[in-house]
Amino acid sequence: MKVHPVTALFPMLGPDELLDLAQDIESNGLTEPVVLDADGVLLDGRGRLAACELADVEPRFTTYQGDDPVCLIVSANRHHPNTTASQHAMIAAMARSLSPGSLPSDTARCGINVTRLSIATTVLEHAPDLAEQVRTGTLALNAAYTAVRRRKADAKALLAQHARLRQHAPDLAEQVIAGHLAVTDATAALDSRQEEEHLRRRVEEIDAIRLADGDTTPAFARTAEAGDVDWRHAHQMAEQYLAQRHDAIRHVQHSLAGIAELWSAVQDLAHHPRSPYAREILKGLTGPARTLAHRLIALETACATGTA
Repeated sequence: MKVHPVTALFPMLGPDELLDLAQDIESNGLTEPVVLDADGVLLDGRGRLAACELADVEPRFTTYQGDDPVCLIVSANRHHPNTTASQHAMIAAMARSLSPGSLPSDTARCGINVTRLSIATTVLEHAPDLAEQVRTGTLALNAAYTAVRRRKADAKALLAQHARLRQHAPDLAEQVIAGHLAVTDATAALDSRQEEEHLRRRVEEIDAIRLADGDTTPAFARTAEAGDVDWRHAHQMAEQYLAQRHDAIRHVQHSLAGIAELWSAVQDLAHHPRSPYAREILKGLTGPARTLAHRLIALETACATGTA
């Protein structure tokens, strides 16, 4: 007997259940007939029909008179002993894909949970292999949905990697397309390129500062381009130079701030350079300090007289 494709989605009774049903039918007769459509296609009652054959009892049939056989099948199997709620939802989703528009918008009328049906539909659309596992009961619907979301996230990330390669490294993208390079390896190569370019720009910026400061030592970038060091090492040296330069600036600023605080003393010396007070101060100085004092006095005198 031909079986409706949606009916075939539901699992048959197991051997023990079938034997129990056959014994019941043998003792009490078939209480619920097997349902066929107008063309004799079996809609509901595969287990009852098989149990009748096992019990050697003549089955009874009835013809479905409605216009929604899929809803009948799904509803009739809502309490199928070998079907979980996850399986029922997945089979409903499969039924709707086999016969679009066959299930009413009010799916609850067919014994279908709307949320589960939506989840099952998503799994069926994006992972038919997992959907089949849910149908057969080897995978829970929620676990399949989680796997689908993970697959979609992975696919989205992969597309983003391809787009990034096409934009920034067409040569690497071509190698990936040709199958000569894995996406992960191509992405790692692009990351390395971009990091090196970032280091190069930073080193060149610091070299420009050195040049403007009048530093005549070889440029860090030139050292890297010559292959004496790699760009990471050149960057480390450049940043170290910049840190030392910063420390030197802070030191000079601090020193000048100290001089500014004592500038009134320099002015006093400049105004009275031959006073006992001035002579005693200068007498106590030696070396660079004495030279600096004379220069500052001369500078202040020149500023005061307008000859500077």
